[in-house]
Amino acid sequence: MIATPQSEHRIPVIVGVGEIVDRPKEITAGLEPLTLMEQALKHAEADSGGKLIGDISSLDVVNLLSWRYRDPEQQLARRLGIKPVHLYYGPVGGESPIRYLHQAAKRIARGECSVAAVCGAEAQSTATKAERAGITPPWTPFAHDVEEPKRGAAFQKPLAVKLGVFRPLTVYPFYEAATSAHWGQTPREAMAESGKLWSTYSAVASENPNAWLKRRFTSDEITTPTADNRLIAWPYTKLMVANPTVNMGGAVLLTSLAKAKAAGIAEDRLVHIWGGASAEEPRDYLLRDQFYESHPQNAVLQAVMDIVGGDGRKFDAIELYSCFPCVPKMAQRTLGLGADVQPTVTGGLTFFGAPLNTYMTHAACAMVRKLRSGAKLGLLYGQGGFVTKHHALVLSRQVPEEALAEDSSVQTAADRNKRAVPDFVTEAKGKGAVESFTVIYDRGGEVQHGVVMLRTTEAARTLARVPPRDGATLAHLLNMDRTPVGSSGDIATADDGVPEWRHP
Repeated sequence: MIATPQSEHRIPVIVGVGEIVDRPKEITAGLEPLTLMEQALKHAEADSGGKLIGDISSLDVVNLLSWRYRDPEQQLARRLGIKPVHLYYGPVGGESPIRYLHQAAKRIARGECSVAAVCGAEAQSTATKAERAGITPPWTPFAHDVEEPKRGAAFQKPLAVKLGVFRPLTVYPFYEAATSAHWGQTPREAMAESGKLWSTYSAVASENPNAWLKRRFTSDEITTPTADNRLIAWPYTKLMVANPTVNMGGAVLLTSLAKAKAAGIAEDRLVHIWGGASAEEPRDYLLRDQFYESHPQNAVLQAVMDIVGGDGRKFDAIELYSCFPCVPKMAQRTLGLGADVQPTVTGGLTFFGAPLNTYMTHAACAMVRKLRSGAKLGLLYGQGGFVTKHHALVLSRQVPEEALAEDSSVQTAADRNKRAVPDFVTEAKGKGAVESFTVIYDRGGEVQHGVVMLRTTEAARTLARVPPRDGATLAHLLNMDRTPVGSSGDIATADDGVPEWRHP
């Protein structure tokens, strides 16, 4: 940390939060993302009790995926009638709202701006309904000439793409299986933990007026496959994955403590940013050393614990990113939290809703409300990609004892713990031991195929298919009472050149 701040003009505070949820009765009445952001920012200004939008000199817009615009950050600035010095539209990443909040706070701490805003929105529910109905909504024309942002397959190996393990739904199961085996759990015990955790998220969402799905689900309802809760990729049912089909906008307003006081904003509305940390994994997940922990996640969470004295239990308000159960399960263990700790103030990406990259904007809004209502220390932990990008932030109603640190990267600490990465091969034969696995299902609940990540006898890594006709091997993978991780089988090459794996 750097020296104690000498001026209230350099102390960043969150002063306003705003959210909007759009549930139009008619498709054509649905609000587009630009409008959702504009309204969310106006709600944030009203929440602050001040007149701040006109003074915004730093504006970050979270990446949009439900509708494509040309320069959406510039279009939003024009709608608001502002000309920020810092105007940024970022790349895909679920951690990005926390990153932008942290960076905006640093700009205020450096004296580069006095008012900053971070906002994001999606209208995927309306966009999907419009596409299915063959309707073009009366929005800003879709920018067909703007390149779609890189994601998923763009960063993965061809064999991963061929086998269908290049999307979040099918990659996170590798962490799910590897972590539970490493922790000594049976698949049944791991599933029970996930169900209980997700039930807790649903309970919080049921009380959040901005949540998309306001219903409490039991653990069994979440983990039991049914016609309405189909299996997607083992071990995930529909109620265990993020729900992007929502219409939501969120915004956060920051300013300096001096400007907040000058604007007459009540002290009990102010939330201070104590600090944070960030680190990343390689975008290609097959270039990682293992899948039972994330070194960047560990380093980031250790850094924010250090800010509050080295004990994760000091946080009495927590948001652990919840695209899939393995992420908060790993985070809870790193933070040293018990199973009874509340992991969310928002409701989670399944139940509150997952407006793609901008869920953590809403989490920041919920966290501010939680701190204003009496919580003392808040932790916002966001994650993006395939356990790839990690950013965490510590918030409090109390003024920090030290100034906001400029350097918040803990990449060196994360890389220090990285072990040797096995060579990846696309051709293998002989024996292969399971490092992790998943089974992919079609919309009717039938097995498409299994995918095993293997270590060969030469200690290389490969991916292999388990065809749906191989019932014995699939049963071995799906045994609820014994993990297949570590078990050995035979690798062969199928007629299409893809490795296949069979358990004896």
